[in-house]
Amino acid sequence: MRYAGARHAGATDAKIAAIDDETSDLLSPRERAALRFAEKLAVDHRKVDDALWSELRRHFSEAEIIELVAHTTLYIGLGRFNEIVGLDPA
Repeated sequence: MRYAGARHAGATDAKIAAIDDETSDLLSPRERAALRFAEKLAVDHRKVDDALWSELRRHFSEAEIIELVAHTTLYIGLGRFNEIVGLDPA
């Protein structure tokens, strides 16, 4: 999520900065699982393994996982589209 979107959703600057630190106490186990999933999906979707799916199921319902997958893939795709056509990411 972009900085402005995160701020609009109520995230503090400290929490936004913590997104890059998977061990931060500012992130809940649920948030850490979602971030691990998004990172693996963005870098190499084949690395989303059974262990990660199990972790997601501990923190999210099936409906929430579907929503997480949908939103994550949408934003990854839009980001790649913007980069390919040279749109300003700001």
